[in-house]
Amino acid sequence: MTVPEFAVNPLSQRLFRMLDGLNFKEFVAFLSSFSSRATMQQKVEFIFRVYDSDGNGKVTFNEMLDILRDLTGQYISEQQREKVLGHVLEEAGYTKDSLLVQTDFMKILGNSGLKMEVEVPVD
Repeated sequence: MTVPEFAVNPLSQRLFRMLDGLNFKEFVAFLSSFSSRATMQQKVEFIFRVYDSDGNGKVTFNEMLDILRDLTGQYISEQQREKVLGHVLEEAGYTKDSLLVQTDFMKILGNSGLKMEVEVPVD
């Protein structure tokens, strides 16, 4: 499957793994997270699944660091990434040892005005 827009998305491989094995109904539910009609809860649930790479219902510091690594690439050092993530967690009332569950993500992102809308050009 080739999607040109995914080539520039640093999380593309993670998203493709999430798609693997989905039936049509699950695929539509996956896409609905990007709808302007999706609730904040639906968007946060999707983001949580992106971060929860092992699917155990808990997000660790290392899983968050993996995402940050994907997003920043070579632009910042590993030490800088760890420091930034540690600071963000601390600001939200968590530590490096915290295991975040979906309700934690809702608490952190719920009032953020998060937008996850995708426009699909029709040629």
